[in-house]
Amino acid sequence: MIIYNTLTRKKEVLKPLKGKKVGLYTCGPTVYNYAHIGNLRTYIFEDVLERALILAGYKVERAMNITDVGHLTGDIDTGDDKLEKEAQKEKKSVWDIAHFYTDAFFKDLERLNIIVPEKCGAATDFIPQQIEIIKELFKKGYAYETSRAVYFDISKFKDYTKLSRQNIKKLSVGARDDVIEDGEKRNPADFALWFKLTGKFKNHIMRWKSPWGEGFPGWHIECSAISTSLLGQPFDIHTGGIDHITVHHTNEIAQSEAAYGKPLAKYWMHGEFLVLKDARMGKSVGNFITLQTLIDKGFDPMHYRYFTLMAHYRSPLTFTWEALDGARIGYEKLKNNIHSLFVDQKTLPKTSFSQKPISEFSKKYKTYILDDLNTPAALGELHLFLKLCNTLLKHKDIGTPFLKKAEDAVRNIDSVLGLRLFEIVQEIPESITKLAEKRDIYRGNKQFEQADALRKKLDALGYIIEDTGKGMRVRKK
Repeated sequence: MIIYNTLTRKKEVLKPLKGKKVGLYTCGPTVYNYAHIGNLRTYIFEDVLERALILAGYKVERAMNITDVGHLTGDIDTGDDKLEKEAQKEKKSVWDIAHFYTDAFFKDLERLNIIVPEKCGAATDFIPQQIEIIKELFKKGYAYETSRAVYFDISKFKDYTKLSRQNIKKLSVGARDDVIEDGEKRNPADFALWFKLTGKFKNHIMRWKSPWGEGFPGWHIECSAISTSLLGQPFDIHTGGIDHITVHHTNEIAQSEAAYGKPLAKYWMHGEFLVLKDARMGKSVGNFITLQTLIDKGFDPMHYRYFTLMAHYRSPLTFTWEALDGARIGYEKLKNNIHSLFVDQKTLPKTSFSQKPISEFSKKYKTYILDDLNTPAALGELHLFLKLCNTLLKHKDIGTPFLKKAEDAVRNIDSVLGLRLFEIVQEIPESITKLAEKRDIYRGNKQFEQADALRKKLDALGYIIEDTGKGMRVRKK
């Protein structure tokens, strides 16, 4: 399997640290609001990565954090705690906010058919481990204390910008606002490991005892503690959004490697932005769309998943409603084609057949998937294969055995793409189901006028009835 390593800026053949076992850490959400569809694009990419690793024969041990404390409104340690700010806005406790939006996040994962990571850890459950790392950093001379916080001294860490490849002077200019807040900082870009209960944080609700007084951890230290605790250090692959490269992941590497003297992760993979009108989508600027927004507008979550897979994960993807509608049409055609070929197809003669088209299809899509997750090319190969199957079927060149083998191959690619191509939508309202059943009775009694009237009524309500060789099926338009 070949993946693009952000650390080296090139494609590399995956060589796990422990044979056929892959330790995978995927940066999780900050649970102060709903995940927007830009966030969800990253989680879809990470899900496809895990599925591709399984396809390649690896056993995946995956971990993910849930940020429920310490992430400030300014990623360079400025502003307010995002959860506490939202709690004040909604007049709820920070714990209620964290639990509500954590549940909402996992609901979105389920809707999008994203595999829930084997190990998930909330930042607030790993406070002792975060404190231990900070202690190590003090022992080795990388951490220092001010009246406001504990900081990591980036000047002590060699190759601090090896992931981001930024100019350290430009980094320092960008961090000046934080220097104004704490004039005791040694370097403008030094980042907080632990905030003390002073100044604007004197009334911070989430607080824990530490060797440096009561306070709470910075944003970056949680991922180092959680990943190392759940996967060990080093582990194989660390992923996240491209926006994490310059600050969050750079700081993770510095503190983890400084504390323990060994790499944090061997490979780093990053998903590109989903953009709206030439700007990235983000909660901080208010231009974000949730998955529920799409559902409310009549789209299925699989329409969005299909939309994201039409672009490579390392390519920016522009979101428009027209583009999503195009993806909806493409997805529904693909799914209907699969059902007509493999699900609704009547028994055909057991004629002899060549498996060559099937083996060629399987070889091609696996090659694309295992070449840095080239989902657009894999989808294209799927469409071509189904077109070939339909052509062969039209000319009666294949029978049931061929279709069965072809179905197995298509199910296999769907296990990686995760598009639920063989599933029949079950979330049909009871009132719609009763109308469809009534229409079926009319058809059985040859009352075609009444049956047609009910079909038109269902169509107006947004549902299509399909009469197949295996009976009636109702689906959303």
